[in-house]
Amino acid sequence: MEKSNFVDQIRIFARSGHGGAGYKHFRRDKLTSMGGPDGGDGGRGGHIILRGNSNLWTLLHLRYYKNVLADDGERGGDNNRTGRDGEDIIIEVPLGTIARDEETGETEVEILEDGQQVVWLPGGKGGLGNFQFKSPTNQAPEHAQPGLPGIEGWKVLELKVLADVGLVGFPNAGKSTLLSVITAAKPKIADYAFTTLTPNLGMVEYRDGKSFCIADLPGIIEGAAEGKGLGHRFLRHIERNSILLFLIPADSKDHGQEFQVLKNELEEYNPELLHKRFIIAVSKSDMLDEELKAAIAAELPKDVPHLFFSSVAQQNLQQLKDLLWKELNG
Repeated sequence: MEKSNFVDQIRIFARSGHGGAGYKHFRRDKLTSMGGPDGGDGGRGGHIILRGNSNLWTLLHLRYYKNVLADDGERGGDNNRTGRDGEDIIIEVPLGTIARDEETGETEVEILEDGQQVVWLPGGKGGLGNFQFKSPTNQAPEHAQPGLPGIEGWKVLELKVLADVGLVGFPNAGKSTLLSVITAAKPKIADYAFTTLTPNLGMVEYRDGKSFCIADLPGIIEGAAEGKGLGHRFLRHIERNSILLFLIPADSKDHGQEFQVLKNELEEYNPELLHKRFIIAVSKSDMLDEELKAAIAAELPKDVPHLFFSSVAQQNLQQLKDLLWKELNG
C-alpha cells in the first residue's frame, strides 16, 4: 500500500493547443457589394499550466493521465470577430515538483509554493485575419495567417520532497523509529532492509510553538549513486533538504567508515550535496557506556557536529531537536 500510494515520477505526452487561423473575408451586406477586409484573428491555443497545491504529497492522481492535450484556438470570423481561445489545462501538483523534457533532460518548470502557477507549455498564437494587412497601398488584402502550432513532446514530472531535515543512513539505522517518536508520523517499522520504500514526512514540535519538517528517506546502500538498491529514486529527495542528519547505529562495525561511505554516495550523485550542513546522530546509544561513546566519537570527523541518542529509551531527543533547530536557524 505504501509503495502504490506514493508516486514521485510520471511520464506523460503533453501538447498545448494550436493557434486558430486568421480569417480572410470581405464585408458584404445589402448596402455594400464590395466592402473592405473584415476577417478576424484566430484565437490562442490552450496553455498547459502547472499549479502548486500544498494539500498534495504525491503524483498519484496523474498516474493514469498519459496524454494531456489542450484545445486548439478557434478560427477568426467575419466582421473582425476574434476566434475563441483554446481552453487551458491546469495540472495541480505537490510542492517540490519539477517538470522536464524527456529527450533533453532540461528542467522547464519548478513548483515550490502553494498557489504558484506557471505556464508550462504555452499555446500557439492565433493567426492574423486579412483586416490586419489592410494598408493604403493594399486595400483588399487576400492574405490571412495560419495559427502557430502548440508545443508537444514526452515530458517527465518528478517530485522531490520538501523538508528542512533529511534522515540519511543505511537500512535499519533507526530512521523510521526516530521519526515515529519525535513527530506524529507513523512510518512502517520492521527489522529488515528497505522497510521504508518511500519518503515519510513529519512535523517536529519544538519550543514555544515552533516546528520544523523532517523526512525519513529510504535507506541508502553502497552503490546507490550508480542506481543500485533504490538508487536515484532515493537520492533525488535529499537535494532540497537544508540539513542532512546522518544516522549511524551504535552497533556499527566502523562508525567513521559508515559515514564516509554515505558521504561518498552523495558526492557521486551530486557534488553540490556536500555543501549542505551535516549532523551525525548515533542511534541505539542506550547500549553504550561513556567509555564506548568516547571511542566512537574519536572515529567521527571533527568538523561535523555529533550526538548520541536512543529513540526507544527516549534519551537525548530534546538535545537532538535543539541541535537541529540551532543548525536550521544558525
